[in-house]
Amino acid sequence: MMLEDPVQVVKAYHLATRHHPRRYARGPGYLDWATQPDPFRRFHGAPCLPLPIPRDAPGPAYDALFEPGSIAPEPLSVDSVSRFLYASLAISAWKQAGGQRWALRCNPSSGNLHPTEGYLLLPALDGLAEAPGVYHYAPREHALERRAVLEPRAFASLMGGLPEGAFLVGLSSIHWREAWKYGERAFRYCQHDVGHALAGLRLAAAMLGWRLAMAVEPGDADVARLLGLDRSEDFRGAEPEHPDLLAVVVPNGFAGRPGFSVDEDLIEKVARSSWHGRANTLSPGHVEWPAIDAVAEAAVRPRATVGGPDGLGRGDSCPPAAAASGPAGIDGRTASPGLSAMTLFRRRRSGVAYDDRTPMGREAFLRMLERLVPGNGPSPPWDAIPWHPQAHLLLFVHRVEDMGPGLYLLVRDPGATGALRSAMRRDFQWTRPPQCPEGLDLVRLAAGDCREIAANLSLGQDIAGMGAFSAGMLSRFAPALAEHGAWFYRALFWEAGMVGQMLYLEAERSGLRGTGIGAYFDEPVHELLGLEGLEFQSLYHFAVGGAVDDPRLTTLGAYPPPD
Repeated sequence: MMLEDPVQVVKAYHLATRHHPRRYARGPGYLDWATQPDPFRRFHGAPCLPLPIPRDAPGPAYDALFEPGSIAPEPLSVDSVSRFLYASLAISAWKQAGGQRWALRCNPSSGNLHPTEGYLLLPALDGLAEAPGVYHYAPREHALERRAVLEPRAFASLMGGLPEGAFLVGLSSIHWREAWKYGERAFRYCQHDVGHALAGLRLAAAMLGWRLAMAVEPGDADVARLLGLDRSEDFRGAEPEHPDLLAVVVPNGFAGRPGFSVDEDLIEKVARSSWHGRANTLSPGHVEWPAIDAVAEAAVRPRATVGGPDGLGRGDSCPPAAAASGPAGIDGRTASPGLSAMTLFRRRRSGVAYDDRTPMGREAFLRMLERLVPGNGPSPPWDAIPWHPQAHLLLFVHRVEDMGPGLYLLVRDPGATGALRSAMRRDFQWTRPPQCPEGLDLVRLAAGDCREIAANLSLGQDIAGMGAFSAGMLSRFAPALAEHGAWFYRALFWEAGMVGQMLYLEAERSGLRGTGIGAYFDEPVHELLGLEGLEFQSLYHFAVGGAVDDPRLTTLGAYPPPD
């Protein structure tokens, strides 16, 4: 890892953290329960402002989120902020087994370790504060911890050019939370979880009729300054947080893509505000993983200039996503067609075992794939990111009605078809399934039972072969790093995490369950496809199927939290 070129450091980390059949990526080898991280960050001394628990009607249907203009924007208020977080980052339930209890959240996380922290920069709101502020979200209490009070004119200038009611959301990662269990590979999983959270936030915003988009210009240093993550005294003795991104939230009536311009003087005014609270220590002891520190330093995101070298200037945005609620000719009626978005977001769970018999309906399967592909009109969550799709889905189809079992490929960017076909095995079929909807680039590569192959590639985890299907997210890799820079390594995993969040929700909507799989044999996946070099890499796996619940577990309500 002693390399000068950040892109080479990132590539070296990625190669070093692959799992091989005879050698796994370096990890702790056992779980040190004495140092298990606290899943809840708090800032002691910061005012804690409880948010009202939503008790009203469930709100719009999930399918309405993908129909532009169908949801009237709600005004910004304490209640709407509460629903925004309640549907995205909040606790969804508690589980209990014997004397042990643990929380589940709306945003999924590798190992349920939750390295992702959420922040808001809000204007003055009745019932919250008389002045703008920087807030940390405390999910256990469903409360906002006020980290800083901002001068009203400085906040107004910071948000200049955005409509009334606009605010900022920030995400950060605590790498130690994942490294405690997963060692060097943990950096990958932290980035997955940022993507899960970003997609969850975008969908929660859509539920309220709002737009949400990642801010292009701020670099990691800007994000750290605005969120107070660079305040070393506030984190003395506590695990640091790595800045990930800022997102702009605006009313849905805003024309175009919301932007946020960096102004160093205004950011400095925020940094010089009155700050409160010190971060709690999550573990009494730690294991150092220098490889994570090296890749985090190499993948720092610089401040972007408009039309700058990373290709993410404000003039370059992703193609807007499909406006339709399902592909042409597909009957969208499945297990829960009228299910409210809030109910679905809070009902989402990760499957722990599948029954090896439940199929997935063809209509639900194709609708799920359609919602993974940006198309012809603004739609969540793909309009939240400012780059063209990099990830494509390798599909191990086991039990999908009216579709033969086999290996399929969903190309999420039609412009990538040529490169994928040139990189893969020459004996693949590349045939479109019968009655495949127009505009959905789905092809079958090979026919046959692939349950054992899918399980073996996922470190022998049966769940990959016992569901309706499993998937590997095959991302454009070395060319993307060359184009955008080393920081884009993180963005590739963010996009994979967003795909995973959509798979979770669409599976739940169809009466099934989803499971993210971060542990798989990287190189054997590439060998199966005939891939050589680093043009494409598999970054995340997933499985969908009929869930088998564990009768030993008891489910408890989310709020108030149990003692």
